[in-house]
Parts: sequence; structure tokens; C-alpha cells
Amino acid sequence: MVTYSDIEVLRSATAQGHIHWHQHAFERFLERGICRAEIVAAIMKGEVIEAYPTDRPYPSCLILYAGEDPVHVVAAADSASRICHIITAYRPDLEHFEQDLRTRRIKP
Repeated sequence: MVTYSDIEVLRSATAQGHIHWHQHAFERFLERGICRAEIVAAIMKGEVIEAYPTDRPYPSCLILYAGEDPVHVVAAADSASRICHIITAYRPDLEHFEQDLRTRRIKP
């Protein structure tokens, strides 16, 4: 399991409704047929499969939520302000991920 030290910040901020829906991300996930409820569920119940501790301005992570329609969410935690930033969300596919939807395929 991948560790992301701010997952509890993301979950706490989300539970309190302290979510920053970045406009570009919001437009993209709506185009992809992903609703806000799926993203919230991913943050609250999903599994961190990649951590990006050097992302700026806040460390972020990739979360897999394997619900009826699996979804990947990239989110960043602003620990000081206790805000969850939604960077993007998309449906994982087998072109880019292995069958487990956790492991990236190695490009030839």
C-alpha cells in the first residue's frame, strides 16, 4: 500500500465540505461522466495508489475508488488551511493500467 501522509487531511476536509473544485478539473470530470458524489466517495473510501509528495503548491496523490464504475481522483491537501483540492478525475483504462487498475502499464 502506498502511503500519503495527508490522506486524513483530505478526508477530514471533504467530510466538512472544504473542497476546492478547480474549474478545469470540474469541466473535465463532468465531460467524463463523473459526478461529485463519486469523487467524494473516492476520497472518503478509496485507496491511495500513488503519492506525489513533491507536487506544488501542495503534495497530492492518486486515489482509486473501485465502485461500480472505478474512478481515479488526483487530490491535494492544503494542511494549513485544511482544504481538499480536486486536481482531476477520470475512469482508469486498461491501456494505461494493469487489470488491477492500480499498476501503471510500462510503455514499450
